[in-house]
Amino acid sequence: MSLANEGGRGDDGTADHRTGPSQQAPHSYPLLVRDHGLATALGLLLETLPYALARWGVLLAVAAACIAWIGIAVGGAVWLGTHVATAFGACWFLGLALAGGWVWGAVLRYVLHVIACGHVAVLTELITQGRIGDGREGQFAYGRRIVTARFGEVAALFGLGVLVRGVLRAFHNALDTLGEWLPTPGVSTIVGLINTILAAATRYLDKVVLSYDLARGGDDPRRNVQDGLVYYCQNAKPILTTSVWMVIVERSLSILLCLALLIPAGLATMALPDAIRDNGALVTVSVAALLALTLRSAFIQPLFLICIMIRFHTLVHDQAINATWVGYLDGLSDKFRQIGR
Repeated sequence: MSLANEGGRGDDGTADHRTGPSQQAPHSYPLLVRDHGLATALGLLLETLPYALARWGVLLAVAAACIAWIGIAVGGAVWLGTHVATAFGACWFLGLALAGGWVWGAVLRYVLHVIACGHVAVLTELITQGRIGDGREGQFAYGRRIVTARFGEVAALFGLGVLVRGVLRAFHNALDTLGEWLPTPGVSTIVGLINTILAAATRYLDKVVLSYDLARGGDDPRRNVQDGLVYYCQNAKPILTTSVWMVIVERSLSILLCLALLIPAGLATMALPDAIRDNGALVTVSVAALLALTLRSAFIQPLFLICIMIRFHTLVHDQAINATWVGYLDGLSDKFRQIGR
């Protein structure tokens, strides 16, 4: 599907009743921040530093736990395989691997999601109002209060985020290549890379749609989320063009960060016991990569999320919803209809 296509109509051949191109925007909220450059995003990230530090703390704890967990899993499997039976060692390793995967999928992702949603709530307030509430409430208290007030419980928002990502994937799968959007000669020949970057950009967009709902307010957050997805489709070309370049810069910064961390990681490896220093190169690279991943997730990715949030709000601020896109998304994915239920 090309973005030159204005979308589609519903199954009954009629346009959605929400808007037509000539109508006004269905929202009215202030927008004090319109510059989506990195300098502005960095300022907002520093202003909401407690959330970045909280995420980093959780990720560091998870990294340490993963190292210990892997050591127990491998060490136990080797001991059982040597002293009892190979089958017992394999069962030990598989059991701990499955348990670790469950903890990550069911617990840690949820914790990180809660932190991210609170962060989005605070950022949205700063972008639209220039302050956090009445100034007497802490960032964590404000983020938790706003998110739970909008969705009743964070678990409901977690499930809604899954539906949003499903709609985004369906929309992106229907798009033609992004190569023609980007002003780089020959970029259309690396379709696989572009699609990979596009999938990475999707990671930010569910939080952008959440930000739109929080900024718009009202008593129907699910309808707001649907409208946010429609707005994204209407503005997919400028938003995704920005997203693609942001993801490229983000990955480049992550690689540079990993290389920079090789020095302190190497110094730390030298202080470890001789048995570990025998595999010093592997340990150094692993420690540097692990630290880089935590820093990237806690600081670098939120920086680019802020850029895309501001870009989205600026584009849709005075824009009406084109009803043909509503019908198109209705027919494209049943997850779009589930969001409104």
